[in-house]
Amino acid sequence: MTDPQNNKSGLFYRIAPGILIAATGVGAGDLITASIAGSNVGVVIAWAALIGGILKWTLNEGLARWQLATDTTLLEGWNDRLGAPVRWVFVTYLLIWSVFTGGALISACGVAGAGIYDLGLSVQHAKIVWGIIHSLLGLTLVWIGGFALFEKLMSVCIGIMFCAVIATAVLIKPDWSAVALGIVKPTFNGDDTKFVLGVLGGVGGSVTLLSYGYWIREAGRKGISGLRDSRVDLAIGYTMTSLFGVAMLMIGSRLKLEPGGENVSIELAAQLEGVMGAFGKWLFLIGFWGAVFSSLLGVWQSIPYLFADFMLIRSGASANQRRDIDYTKTKSYRAFLIGLAIVPILMTNISLQKVQIYYAVMAAMFMPFLAATLLIMNNRTAWVGKQYKSGILTNVLLTLCVLFFIYVGYNEFFGDG
Repeated sequence: MTDPQNNKSGLFYRIAPGILIAATGVGAGDLITASIAGSNVGVVIAWAALIGGILKWTLNEGLARWQLATDTTLLEGWNDRLGAPVRWVFVTYLLIWSVFTGGALISACGVAGAGIYDLGLSVQHAKIVWGIIHSLLGLTLVWIGGFALFEKLMSVCIGIMFCAVIATAVLIKPDWSAVALGIVKPTFNGDDTKFVLGVLGGVGGSVTLLSYGYWIREAGRKGISGLRDSRVDLAIGYTMTSLFGVAMLMIGSRLKLEPGGENVSIELAAQLEGVMGAFGKWLFLIGFWGAVFSSLLGVWQSIPYLFADFMLIRSGASANQRRDIDYTKTKSYRAFLIGLAIVPILMTNISLQKVQIYYAVMAAMFMPFLAATLLIMNNRTAWVGKQYKSGILTNVLLTLCVLFFIYVGYNEFFGDG
């Protein structure tokens, strides 16, 4: 599965998997949620973006710990150690999740495209056209380019996203002392809870976290040295996305925004134009596009790995055989990629706000399951060995992940608003 041409020695290629996984998890809903939170409560909850990064780092570190200890993916571990029913439950969930997530990403890219150029159409129709264009473009690039092209494209999109949004946050002239206080002094009242949860949960994705195992395999990582590399690149990746979340809070804190569905990003750009001029508007729109298209590319490239892995396990291929297979060339990978890029197009007529709600519910269901299985699997010395067994701090953080996402899920289903 590992392509020697990808084992490059440059700094980006050494830290690429962590940056890729963190950037893939930054979607339009996360950007909009953070900006609306900043508009409503300001930067006093900036700490939530950093805590969210720590929680997601813990989950991905646990995933890497399992894979590097056992030389099997987490999906293989679920099948081998927890039983085939877990595998079937997960793939059923994956199919449903893929439709909602694909729909959210296609709609988000459509909104980003419509904000830059409306094609002479209404926002709704421009969103649909641009969404289809982005989806098919992502399909084509992933199909023909392989992992090497994917890394290059993602590096460009991530650079655009990060530089544009951070620059916007700086140029909007925030109250830096308030930002610093919001980071180092975790405070909020009961009315702020939903915004805190939104910012906490918006850092770094859900099912996409599983993609990290396939990307570190592409990078050729092995053993304890590989785990050390993973800890570093995940720290860099989630630091970037945490800063990204803080930046969106800073931008939102200078504007007046209300939850209004898919036009919030366009409204945000328009308000920035009033504060910073046309330069501020276009800087944000380009950064927003970089964020959502990098997320779509990341999902289109990575999620088919999971289905291909499932099909290879189901076929009875041994672990050694699976390690030698280039998943991206398998029929199951390519079939799932086509389905992921085409089937969710049917959801472009649904408002982005509704699709994001469906996506949030699906994510809230998956995250406690992931954290709980890592608690079980990485604490069995007979399974991972003493050297890779989770420590006390890791177990505490994973337990907090379980409790936090159960709470988020409860709010989604039974909360009052």
